[in-house]
Amino acid sequence: MLCASIVIPFSSVKAADPAKGKAIFQQNCASCHNVHKKLTGPALKDVESRWPDKKLLHQWIHNSAAVLATGDKYANDLFNEYNKTAMTAFPALTNEEIDDILEYVKVEGAKDPNAGKTAAPEAGGAQDKGSDNSLLFGIITLVLAVVALILMQINSNLNKLAGDKEGVPTPDPVPFYKNKAYIALVILVLFMVGGYFTIQGAIGLGRQKDYMPEQPIFYSHKVHAGINQINCLYCHAGAEKSKHAMIPSENICMNCHKAIKEYSGPELFTAEGKKVDGTAEIAKLYDYVGWDPEAGKYTKPGRPIEWTKIHNLPDHVYFNHSQHTVAGKQQCQTCHGAITEMDEVHQFADLSMGWCINCHRTTKVQFADNNYYSIFEKLHQDIKDKKIDSVTVEMVGGTECQKCHY
Repeated sequence: MLCASIVIPFSSVKAADPAKGKAIFQQNCASCHNVHKKLTGPALKDVESRWPDKKLLHQWIHNSAAVLATGDKYANDLFNEYNKTAMTAFPALTNEEIDDILEYVKVEGAKDPNAGKTAAPEAGGAQDKGSDNSLLFGIITLVLAVVALILMQINSNLNKLAGDKEGVPTPDPVPFYKNKAYIALVILVLFMVGGYFTIQGAIGLGRQKDYMPEQPIFYSHKVHAGINQINCLYCHAGAEKSKHAMIPSENICMNCHKAIKEYSGPELFTAEGKKVDGTAEIAKLYDYVGWDPEAGKYTKPGRPIEWTKIHNLPDHVYFNHSQHTVAGKQQCQTCHGAITEMDEVHQFADLSMGWCINCHRTTKVQFADNNYYSIFEKLHQDIKDKKIDSVTVEMVGGTECQKCHY
């Protein structure tokens, strides 16, 4: 009986689960704490060994103010060290959940924080793009045309020699630069080639496909929107509410970078293959906004960051972000490309009228059960009669001139 009474209580004790602890940590703690480095709060590695009593640590997490009121020296020293910033209370967390968090911290603290960082790519390696062969084809075509002219001239000379040998009078061949047929052919070819490039140049006026300006701060969408999965709307709040998506203000950046003072993600490189110091780029942000990371406060007036706008449309073109993202249900990638994979943003599409029109011809609208489209009785009837299975933007007037030019 004595053995049973000893075994039963111990068998009911559950071991802490670091996987559950990780989920709870990321949801409640990660905004202020990191296991290996100091953020808004202290680094949590070996946190249990720093507290005199695990029960007191539980109480601190549940309600730090209550622990401070007891006069505990370690708690009050910690409070003073962090500028008397009170820790957020988590009364809803159970002791078992806190133990799960502590177990996750213990497992994560045993890992090397520098492990898994990507090695620097060879210069130009990952950045190289497929080359355009148009110039090569043009040169080959020109060479073949010259060879053809030479062969035609040789053939004319051989015909004369053969005629002279047989006693048949043959007029001297006309030099190719005096031959009216050749001259007319060359003029025609030059006219066609010149016209083609003139038209292409005129069409391309004002277009900036692949435009990638150097920005005052190296900002990686791959790190922010890709790796860290920050929602586009957190920074570009106007994309679903306004005509403009908006360039985020500096205080949006500082919401995170008051705590995140150092870059610890994958190594960064410019399009030219030059390595970028992420921590130095964060320091540039602090300089712009006047933030002192050591003092934890603004110490001088800020100044605006002069970002270079990449995506531009002519002044006579009307474009509304909210109309496309809310009513049109378009994703950012439709116009901006694989934005979550770009370290340096470039213009993905040429944003020409033809490009927009082709999208309107193929994109389907949310037609059924939409009161806005109730006036299109014929299209509703055609769907009922199964003459059509969907309605595109073009079918409701999306390619009419006044939709974008008025």
